[in-house]
Amino acid sequence: MNDHHQASDDQQPSDHSRASGPERVGEHRKLVIAMAVAVVATVAEGVGGWLSNSLALLSDAGHMLADAAAIGLSLFALRIASRPADAKRTYGYYRLEILAALVNGAVLFAIAAGIAIEGYHRLMHPVPVRVQTMVMLAGLGIALNAVGMWITHGSAQGSMNLRATFLHLAGDLLNSIGVLVSALLIAWTGQLAADPIVSFLIAATIVWSAIRLSRDAVDVLLEGAPRHIPVAEVSSVIANVPGVAAVHDLHVWTITSGLIALSCHIVVSCEGPDCRSHDEILTEAKAVLRGRFAIEHTTIQFESDRYQHEEVIH
Repeated sequence: MNDHHQASDDQQPSDHSRASGPERVGEHRKLVIAMAVAVVATVAEGVGGWLSNSLALLSDAGHMLADAAAIGLSLFALRIASRPADAKRTYGYYRLEILAALVNGAVLFAIAAGIAIEGYHRLMHPVPVRVQTMVMLAGLGIALNAVGMWITHGSAQGSMNLRATFLHLAGDLLNSIGVLVSALLIAWTGQLAADPIVSFLIAATIVWSAIRLSRDAVDVLLEGAPRHIPVAEVSSVIANVPGVAAVHDLHVWTITSGLIALSCHIVVSCEGPDCRSHDEILTEAKAVLRGRFAIEHTTIQFESDRYQHEEVIH
């Protein structure tokens, strides 16, 4: 066994397939159902908004249309991501999911800007609306979005696509409640300004969702450490494995939702028949990383304490 270099690349292509197994099949099914819900809600609120002349209802329909398109894009990315890795794309197409999430965020920003501009025009030049139609369609939107949230909630923490869809639907639910409130305010007070004001609030919720989604996608593309992984604790856990003298060049990043990768160098100071073998150290380190942090894809390089580094270590 080499005195200073032993690189172990744990979980090769067979590990990548884990992300396209039953969990991905379930994710695909949930996204299809969520898209169907979003399409029905979009058509209903779009027609209702046009008939009632309500910008708030049309804004909510526009948001739902963007959601339906975003879910469709996510489904396309999920299908492409299931393609196997090759010599050129050694990680496969998993990052398409992240790119889809980033595009979703950009679309949401554009939708919010359009709603804000039209809301300003309506505020300056109020137009009458049909309150009864607004109430009926807002109630339908609340019911449909609640169903969609229930479908996607169980896995919203695992997949970025499902999390994005859940956030979209949650925003739509709040928007539908806002439409309902604006309709009631108009009915009780006669103030038509309530309609564009609620549209501004809807635009704000869209921007909030877009910021969160885009931030998470950018973090993955920049290969930042996952928010739920304490890197300092990971280093400490590896260093506490018997036989490990030090840990350096530790990197933790996300390949795609649910697939976290780690690479590091570990220094071993004990060599000889009375010391733990590299295989024993590696097996325990892998088990700890899998059990404590759910990190499956690991690349660990072994070094002796006599190894002279040519590069800067960190």
